[in-house]
Amino acid sequence: MSAKMKLLNELIEPAVTALGYQLWGIDYLSQGKHSVLRVYIDAEQGITVDDCAKVSHQVSGVLDVEDPISGQFNLEVSSPGMDRPLFTLEQFAAYAGQQADIKLRIAFDGRRRFKGRLNGVEGDDVLLVVEEEEYLLPIDSIDKAHVIPQF
Repeated sequence: MSAKMKLLNELIEPAVTALGYQLWGIDYLSQGKHSVLRVYIDAEQGITVDDCAKVSHQVSGVLDVEDPISGQFNLEVSSPGMDRPLFTLEQFAAYAGQQADIKLRIAFDGRRRFKGRLNGVEGDDVLLVVEEEEYLLPIDSIDKAHVIPQF
């Protein structure tokens, strides 16, 4: 996790938990004046639009005071949804047995994208089974990952 993402996590998590929600994860897409800070929140009873608005108001206040991002950006607060992004080892472990789509920062075994069944975690690695072959993917090399909903 980059230093900027750690700082954002440290600033945003207390504001989210104080309102009674869980901070699921944060995405920051730096694109000049079209940058987006996406905050995913979760709760046992689910997330409503009102929940997102409450958290957005609170997080916006914290970011205005602390000013961790230079320049303009849009703040989006959302539920992780059914195809929830995965950010931590704990989240990967909790969704063991589910299908996942993982994109790496740097190619591993000649590829950057892996789709398969999560098989848990081992140390700092995510275990993913792709076509009967198991891969150990270091958490630090994962750029994006999300659950593939099964219907």
